[in-house]
Amino acid sequence: MVVSSSISPVSSSSGVFSNTLSRSDIKLSRFSLPSSTRSSLFSLLHPSPLSRNTLVSQWGKRWQYPGFVHASTKAASLEAVVEKVELPKGDMWSVHKFGGTCVGCPDRIKSVAEIVVKDVSERKLVVVSAMSKVTDMMYDLIKRAQSRDESFLSALDAVLEKHTSTAKDMLEGDDLLSFLSRLHDDINNLKAMLRAIYIAGHATESFTDFVVGYGELWSAQMLSLVIKQKGYDCKWMDTRDVLVVNPTSSNQVDPDFPESERRLDKWFSNNPSSIIIATGFIATTPDNIPTTLKRDGSDFSAAIMGALLRAGQVTIWTDVDGVYSADPRKVSEAVILHTLSYQEAWEMSYFGANVLHPRTIIPVMRYDIPIVIRNVFNLAAPGTKICRPSADDNGEHVQSPVKGFATIDNLALVNVEGTGMAGVPGTASAIFSTVKDVGANVIMISQASSEHSVCFAVPEKEVNSVAEALRSRFNRALDAGRLSQVAIIPNCSILATVGQKMASTPGVSATLFNALAKANINIRAIAQGCSEYNITVVVKRDDCIKALRAVHSRFYLSRTTLSMGIIGPGLIGATLLDQLRDQTAELKEKFNIDLRVMGITSSKKMLLSDSGIDLSNWKEQQSEQGKAADMQKFVQHVHGNHFIPNTVLVDCTADSYIASHYYDWLRKGIHIITPNKKANSGPLDQYLKLRSLQRQSYTHYFYEATVGAGLPIISTLRGLLETGDKILSIEGIFSGTLSYIFNKFKGGRKFSEVVTEAKQAGYTEPDPRDDLSGTDVARKVIILARECGMKLELSDIPPESLVPEPLRAIESAEEFMQQLPHFDEDWAKKLQAADGAGEVLRYVGVVDVTNEKGLVKLKSYKKDHPFAQLSGSDNIILFTTERYKEQPLIVRGPGAGAEVTAGGVFSDILRLASYLGAPS
Repeated sequence: MVVSSSISPVSSSSGVFSNTLSRSDIKLSRFSLPSSTRSSLFSLLHPSPLSRNTLVSQWGKRWQYPGFVHASTKAASLEAVVEKVELPKGDMWSVHKFGGTCVGCPDRIKSVAEIVVKDVSERKLVVVSAMSKVTDMMYDLIKRAQSRDESFLSALDAVLEKHTSTAKDMLEGDDLLSFLSRLHDDINNLKAMLRAIYIAGHATESFTDFVVGYGELWSAQMLSLVIKQKGYDCKWMDTRDVLVVNPTSSNQVDPDFPESERRLDKWFSNNPSSIIIATGFIATTPDNIPTTLKRDGSDFSAAIMGALLRAGQVTIWTDVDGVYSADPRKVSEAVILHTLSYQEAWEMSYFGANVLHPRTIIPVMRYDIPIVIRNVFNLAAPGTKICRPSADDNGEHVQSPVKGFATIDNLALVNVEGTGMAGVPGTASAIFSTVKDVGANVIMISQASSEHSVCFAVPEKEVNSVAEALRSRFNRALDAGRLSQVAIIPNCSILATVGQKMASTPGVSATLFNALAKANINIRAIAQGCSEYNITVVVKRDDCIKALRAVHSRFYLSRTTLSMGIIGPGLIGATLLDQLRDQTAELKEKFNIDLRVMGITSSKKMLLSDSGIDLSNWKEQQSEQGKAADMQKFVQHVHGNHFIPNTVLVDCTADSYIASHYYDWLRKGIHIITPNKKANSGPLDQYLKLRSLQRQSYTHYFYEATVGAGLPIISTLRGLLETGDKILSIEGIFSGTLSYIFNKFKGGRKFSEVVTEAKQAGYTEPDPRDDLSGTDVARKVIILARECGMKLELSDIPPESLVPEPLRAIESAEEFMQQLPHFDEDWAKKLQAADGAGEVLRYVGVVDVTNEKGLVKLKSYKKDHPFAQLSGSDNIILFTTERYKEQPLIVRGPGAGAEVTAGGVFSDILRLASYLGAPS
């Protein structure tokens, strides 16, 4: 058997196959092998002293087996004397790495060739991976052969066809014939090897590495030939001739830089060229046994070659525009980072960010060689530069000391706890030695200074074996009570916050934890090294994306996104939706606030959306696509979108049943905004329970519009109380409807006539008795009284009803309006008495804080009193306090109407966005 382009089987000491075969085994195989192949395979399985020494491939390469030094080896090394060409090193070299996607088809390989030849660097070394999917195909070949699945032959034909068709699309003449000849030889050799694996039923890791490396050999050869056809001096390098690595575990290797440098000097002396196309992923051991840098190791190959050449730059070409501040699949507002320090890239790659092979950064750091991540499909994008930050580098994002965020899913926490751990040397060592013996990978460690417990994160698939091993190791300590438990907390994820400037910026941790708290995220464990480059938290897996979006939004001022559910699209709700429609684009552009209405529900129908309802035609959508209303499903849909960390329900109804859900919604971390007075004026115990929960959490409950529509009455009262002022009384005209009625009830006009006018203008409820009863004003007085700390029930403030006693029991509003003129004479007398005293009639509510009581009644005021100066439906509220005793603080403005009430609700929504991190 002739072994193609660079490969030697592994030494007999490591074993190519797990089973031993005889000549008769091969001869009697169901495959019809040529006699020469059977002889060669037998030599591979039972190498003679001579055959174990060396094997010469069709490329004239000599692979030496470890443990045997033969005189012919020395003779072979003294080949024809050639003039030694010294390898130049330094900034004249530019190293490029192209992954499998970049060389996935003929057009892409041609594009790569264009990029290479257009690089103005004096010398270029290009590291290439196998074509897209080829490495997987090669592993699949071995898997099928080991399983004694004859389909490995057809699968191998598919590999041949892929590379043959690719070469025919790019190459021509002798270059094409030469490549295809070598390709067919390689395929024939692979077929013989796979047949042997089929017979043996197993192949060692070294032999597997040997087989899968063919993909890189073929892509490097094709790219070098394409560049040569363009008229450039170009050679291809099998990096197994140069890169020497020492395997340290099944998943890692350490480069042998001195030996690799010696071999690179020798290779270049024999193959001088200004453009070198090198294979990625593959290397050799000090014993010349082919190996790999493990999966995704081509980046590592490029970094090693860059370090060996002392290159000016290493460019990693991929299919993204650079390194993102967070996974763009999870955070749509993630931004491309223009620069990263080596340490930042290192941290982010460790925690799963799609930056680089985790060990890629080490070789280039030694020589301060920058790495640039660029998009092969978008050459206009500058990419991300990874380098050592200069002393005067202020970073591209001055506002944020955090560069990026990364997550790791499918983890579990192991908590070892007990009072017997405190002050006992060696406990931590015993714990982690046990974990090491299990072979589990510890992702994160956290320990309190009390030494009472140690917790650490491991992959969830390994947690049970870790816990069992720890319980076995500490069995006596558990029985004696020195350790109380070895507990498992499953379904966890890690969120890592990375930034080199975090070390010099106070308050980063506070900002991080505040953002998580406001998103209602519970932190299960925390870890931070003394370098302060990284803060790691463990959260529930279900909360991971929500947490990622919350912290990214807080640090990067990406859009503060709210998932909104509108309950009650009646007059106020529909007006609010119109206001949201008109302002959404401007809020996104100017204030980075993204308000997405994910659901609208009435008492009968609900409209749901996964990405946000188009508010330009929501009524038509609800009519055509609406489902039967179901409050539980509605809330679950609006709150269940993990891509949006914050949820708010806007209750635009006046329904007590809806208000009864507020407590449960707040407990789930759902913010509530409402003009509905029922919750805050309902039973006192329920109100106190609701407010207590609100104060204990970061979940917000805003209700400015419950008292004065769009007027800042609640916020003014809170501002006075929070700044230490003492409220003496609050007196006001709280009903826009009754304000309108009594502002118009003058000059001999009839009371029934004014009420009819107010009803026709839309100021009253469908049944005006709802306004004239005074109950609405009483609810507002109760709300303000409770804000002042007064524990009053609605029944403690019986309002003076303006509905004549005989008309209160009438069933219909129409009949009420017909009967109301019969009482105009009584109202005329009241108006005449007030007018005679130089006063006006006003329906007011009073919060008497000093005497801890409330009052709702019709009163008369002098014509120079502020209450007498109103017009239309304006409200007016007077705050008499210790500071504002002589001249009360007055808030005045429109207090009724859908526009101003919806505006008040909208203002609360924006206030919530500000609390959650949007710029103010």
